[in-house]
Amino acid sequence: MKKTCTRCLYHEDIPNITFDEQGVCNYCRQIEDLERQYPIGDEGEKILDEIFEQIKKDGKGKKYDCVVGVSGGCDSSYLVYKCVQKGLRPLAVHFDNTWNSTIATQNIRKVLDKLGVDLFTYVVNNKEYDDIYRSFLQAGTPDTECPTDIGLATTLNMAAAKHGVKYVIEGHNFRTEGVCPLGWLYMDGKYIESVHKKYGKLKMKTYPNMPMYKFLKWMIIDRIKKIRPLWYMSYNKEEVKTFLQKEFDWKWYGGHHLENRFTAFYHSYLIPKRFNRDYRLLGFSALIRSGQMSREEGMKKMQEPPYLEPELLEYVKKRLGYSDDEFEKIMKLPKRTYKDFKTYKKTFERMRPFFYVMAKLSLVPYSFYMKYTKPQE
Repeated sequence: MKKTCTRCLYHEDIPNITFDEQGVCNYCRQIEDLERQYPIGDEGEKILDEIFEQIKKDGKGKKYDCVVGVSGGCDSSYLVYKCVQKGLRPLAVHFDNTWNSTIATQNIRKVLDKLGVDLFTYVVNNKEYDDIYRSFLQAGTPDTECPTDIGLATTLNMAAAKHGVKYVIEGHNFRTEGVCPLGWLYMDGKYIESVHKKYGKLKMKTYPNMPMYKFLKWMIIDRIKKIRPLWYMSYNKEEVKTFLQKEFDWKWYGGHHLENRFTAFYHSYLIPKRFNRDYRLLGFSALIRSGQMSREEGMKKMQEPPYLEPELLEYVKKRLGYSDDEFEKIMKLPKRTYKDFKTYKKTFERMRPFFYVMAKLSLVPYSFYMKYTKPQE
């Protein structure tokens, strides 16, 4: 039997995990620290109202006072609604990696049309993006989806800088998603460049990567703040889904992160089969900590296999140009980690005091400071 946290579902195979005398893991304690810093209820609402008032004040005279990332998912759809309800003038921003599901695209349109919110979309060249995916599959690391996360972050900053907007509203919520352990997921612009340089066949011409100079420019010169309103909100995922369905005819797409076809393949097939991990553990544990799911229910759900959309595996193989044999070879390549490639990790560690100040000023998310600047053993 694997040693498991007495509060959540994290077990001894999770990178850098420790357990205290009560059998509670360090990740639960980390979330407690975040809960103290980012309260919900009346206190959280008061802080959020003050933040929103500041956004309105700073955005006076501009067409938009903030940008909000949208994916067609539950969190981002609700966030756009909440911004409009609170009197903000958001510009919705979408990074299209050309793997969107039809449901996600329709969800974005339904929500934005009804709310009267403009959309800024950045579309990467599909052949180029598929080449990046193939590079990561060839590299053998579990971070195949990091180009999507970096692409969205870059697109948000690009849109904000273009329109002179000082606030990026992000949909992350540690109470329903948790914070992914570093050994399970790593991302930075240098890492993407390093993997692609070694294994890519096409030039990265349209992919919006984030080199360090851009990261620092948006932070120090443009002073674009990262705001995560869900960190201050009493947010129940099931209630929000019901609300969105009723209000916008929004459709549920089957699970967290499944609104994008490659992301669905990544979570439902690649990570469980190739790396023997199940990222549902993160979301279920977060819901258990926040009282939205019982530990018993979470354990039961983890016994069920992840939902894999019929024909999705064949679609991915065909689109990426793999025969069955080639794909099997990819699945059996030696496993590597971000440590086998060039990254900014050591630079982030050296700049830890600087990023602490940036996090306190909301110029980087506090979770970035917690995870990426901590020296690894």
